[in-house]
Amino acid sequence: MTAVNALVAHQDSDGSIALNPEVVDESFLPDGEVTIAVEYSGVNYKDALAITPKGGVARSYPLIPGIDAAGTVVASSADGFAPGDRVVAHGYDIGTGRHGGYADRARYPADYLVKLDALSTAEAAAIGTAGFTAAMSVDVLRVNGIRPQDGPILVTGATGGVGSVSVDLLAGLGYEVIASTGKADAHDFLMELGAYQVIGRLPAEGEKLRPLGKSSYAAVVDSVGGDTLAYALSVLNYGGVAAVSGLARSPELPTTVLPFILRGVTLAGIDSVQLPIERRRELWRAIEGDLKPAHLDAITSDVSILDAPHTLRTIVGGGVTGRTRVAVAGGF
Repeated sequence: MTAVNALVAHQDSDGSIALNPEVVDESFLPDGEVTIAVEYSGVNYKDALAITPKGGVARSYPLIPGIDAAGTVVASSADGFAPGDRVVAHGYDIGTGRHGGYADRARYPADYLVKLDALSTAEAAAIGTAGFTAAMSVDVLRVNGIRPQDGPILVTGATGGVGSVSVDLLAGLGYEVIASTGKADAHDFLMELGAYQVIGRLPAEGEKLRPLGKSSYAAVVDSVGGDTLAYALSVLNYGGVAAVSGLARSPELPTTVLPFILRGVTLAGIDSVQLPIERRRELWRAIEGDLKPAHLDAITSDVSILDAPHTLRTIVGGGVTGRTRVAVAGGF
């Protein structure tokens, strides 16, 4: 059997979790029709939670984290996938209940995989779960009829993975983007991505949260939740849309029904985990087209697989801007 280099998380009897490099047998990998040589993974908040005591996402240990995996097929018993195919996998139980991308080999069911055409594995990993979630959010706005001429789009948590890719995508499609962030030094970064204006966190310190505020935005892409989302809902225009994918601030939503019944606001939940594979593949085709981020290199920073544990600890405190791609192949 082939030896697999991996970062493996183990939970000790006291509840602490250690993530260290190991060499495991290929039989350590779960069942699946397709085996890939992983070239890249990513750093996501969910990856950090998987190695955080009581993080609430890992189903069991030992676990190879990494909810993103991009690489090349080395073995397949499934129609539609052959050795040499470039693929990306994310969502479902990858990196939480099934070993993920922090290893140089991974094995998945064929219906977890998306074959890449116009994108390289490096680009696919840079986009990753966060970028895919951003693309889902932008797609929802378009499906709900939000056009550039309808007014500015608010993006909260704008320096994060979802937020930064959303700013890039929306600006590239001609929308006027108002980027909200608590990072005072991120102004130039967000303007480079195409933001029309950069503002602070919402609501502003000392600002009263009202059930309805002044109509200001055609839509919001929110990965923050809590009172930030409640504020955004209160200032959406009539017929506005909120694409909601995160809870970085809080899972609570201190609002009323007034934005929905008086302004016809739509609250659209964005879930990239259980999205059916055919819809997932369809959206990746769009990402290879007009939903490809124009400033992907500016958004993306790179770390080696052995540096991933340190970066995971950083992301929990909000210390990561944009997307972080993990170089797996040859990194152990």
